[in-house]
Formats: sequence, C-alpha cells, structure tokens
Amino acid sequence: MRHLQGRARRAWAALAAVVMGAGLLAGCSQDGSGPLGMGGGPGRAPAPEDVIRVTPDDGAKAVRAGERLRVRVPGGRLEKVTVVKSQDAQDTPVAGHISEDGLSWQPYRDRLALAAKYTVDAVALDSQGRRSARHATFTTYIPGERFIAYVSPENRATVGTGMIVSLSFSREITDRAAVERAVSVRARPPVEIRPHWFGKGRLDFRPEHYWKPGTEVTVDLRLRDVEGARGAYGLQHKSFSFTVGRSQVSLVDAAKHTMDVRRDGQLLATVPITAGAPKHPSYNGKMVVMDMLEVTRMNSRTVGFGGEYDIADVPHAMKLTDSGTFLHGNYWAPDAPGRENISHGCVGLMDVKGGSSDTPAGWFFDRSLVGDVIEIVHSKDKTVAPDNGLGGWNMAWAQWKAGGAVR
Repeated sequence: MRHLQGRARRAWAALAAVVMGAGLLAGCSQDGSGPLGMGGGPGRAPAPEDVIRVTPDDGAKAVRAGERLRVRVPGGRLEKVTVVKSQDAQDTPVAGHISEDGLSWQPYRDRLALAAKYTVDAVALDSQGRRSARHATFTTYIPGERFIAYVSPENRATVGTGMIVSLSFSREITDRAAVERAVSVRARPPVEIRPHWFGKGRLDFRPEHYWKPGTEVTVDLRLRDVEGARGAYGLQHKSFSFTVGRSQVSLVDAAKHTMDVRRDGQLLATVPITAGAPKHPSYNGKMVVMDMLEVTRMNSRTVGFGGEYDIADVPHAMKLTDSGTFLHGNYWAPDAPGRENISHGCVGLMDVKGGSSDTPAGWFFDRSLVGDVIEIVHSKDKTVAPDNGLGGWNMAWAQWKAGGAVR
C-alpha cells in the first residue's frame, strides 16, 4: 500500500511539473512580454519595441551609410547594448557607449558599413523597474558601383626625399571633400602634409619641403563605403607605409651639358649629359624619379613624334614625367653627352649597348632611388606642369595648400 501511495505521489509531482512547464512556455511570449517573461512581475509589460527603440527599424533593408544607428528608451535606463556587424563572412563587434542618463546608445563611429547586416541586442529597465530585452536586425545598401585608388609609392618602399604620395582613382570623384577626409598621410618625425587635387581623378600629398632622410610615412585609406560620386562607393580599407632614404638631388644644366649629383648636400660627381635639341627642348623644373627600368623600348609614336625613332633596348631608363621624359643611357650617340643637346626632350648619359655599371649612366642608375629629384635648368622650354609626373614641387606652397577640398 505504501508502495502504491509513493508511486501516486511521484506521478502527481511529475504531472505538476509538466503543468508548470506548460504554464512557463505559455507565459513566455516571443517578445518576452508575458506575465512570466522578461517584463517580470504580474500583468502584461509593455512590448519591447515600445520600451527599447532601435533605428534603423528592425528588418529594414538597403539602409544608406549616412543613416544613424541609435538605441533609445523613453524612460528607465539601458543596461546593456550589443551590436554586431556581419560583412564579408566576418562578424565584428561595433563599439559604442551608453549616455550618462542611460536613455540612449550610439556607436563611436557614426557611418554604417555598406553590404552588411547589423544585429542589435539591448536590455533595459523601464520606469517601473521591469526588465525588457529587444533583438533587431537590419541590412545596409549594397552598391552596384565601386571605386579604388591606385597608390604611389609601393608599400614598404625606400624612396628618395622628393617622393610625393599620389592617388589615382579608378573613376572621377565628384565629392572630393568626402574622399579627402577618408585619406590621411602622417609622418614620423611629424611634419605638416597637405593634399592637392589635380582634376577629379588624382589626389597628391606632400610637405612644404623635401622629406627629411629617415622619415617614416604612413598612408591610411578609409575609402570603404565612402560615396565619391553619385552611387559609387570606395572599396579600400587599408594602410601602407614607406621610408625616406638618403637625400639625392641632381641638377641638370642644359646649357652646360652637365649634371651635378649631390648626396646629402655634398657633390658626388659632375657627369656629362645631352638634353633636348633646340627643336625639342627638355622641360625646366623639378622632376621626381617615378620608375626605374634596367632596359626599355622607346618608340617616338607613343609620345607624339611620329616615326622619328624606335629603340628597342634603351639602358638604365628612369621615368621623370607622364608625358615621356626619361633620364637614360645613350649608346647610339656617344659623342653628344657633354657637347651638344640632341634628344627629343630626355636627358641622356653616356652608356654602352646592353648597359654597364662602369658607364656614367650605369653609375648613376646604381646610386638612385624612386623619389630622387632631378632638376633641369637653362633649357629653352617651359617649366614642367605640377601634374606631369610628380612635378608638384614646382608649385608654391600657398598654391598647393589651396588645392585641397576640405577647408
């Protein structure tokens, strides 16, 4: 009999547990607002969306980057807000802060990422001390068009003191201020660095004077999701750096047919050169070595001179302008350097076919860096344009600073 009574008590206990469990399940509505839900206490608590308000709205799609993410409560206090950004198959916490009065939360970085999903989880106490939770998601606009910046110099390069940081964009930029704000160039030791726009597709940065040797320069591109033109958004979010090497500035005197090579202010050598002929004089002004090629082909048709020349193996070629000015070895006119100007605007140094380190051209090439400065004087042509290659050093500092988009 005692055995049957024990079994009956256990059965009633089990049945009571099932009934209580069912009551718990029934009481916990999806939004946690039932009598035994997160609202707590007897009676029905306000719906979570009334207690905790999230913008953009839950379930919103194609939210623009400029819209603001906010979490608010009309009364009571936010206890905790967690926001996660899902983008490119990676989840990243979104840092933010609750205001001192506890009524709002906002991210430290206002701008939303595009092509991303945001998940918001918030917990708050209402004015009556009842706890409520809110879960919301929204997705941001997926742009159909992107742009990137092609950057010079290369990451981790060691460059000459005349290097100018140059960004060429893959499409025209109409909101230049927005793009400019998304790019920063900083140096160690610090120096003032200012931007200058050339048209709608190129943004250059430089200090007032040549960099000091040993300077470390870091470029931050925060272009991702920046609207540079209507409907076109940046793609890059990265940093790169380069180091400024020793100072080498070479002065080409077109009238004397010579080039003085100075290293850290000291004269290393004076070498004979040939510059542009009277019919095709070389540009005057400061030019920066943009590229260095052991050997290259030079065809006059590519620079608008018709079929006047086509040399397949020009040695020790150093590019100075976009328009085709080079400093290079010259083996086909060995008597010209030091005596007469015969080129189509380039600067030629004595060399041999195939190139050699024992020639003036080879000696100079082996001692040069991208970013070194070549200045030409006493030529019969105009000064090279600031946007022809890295010619920005030919522009006065006040004029350079005036070319930025952000005032």
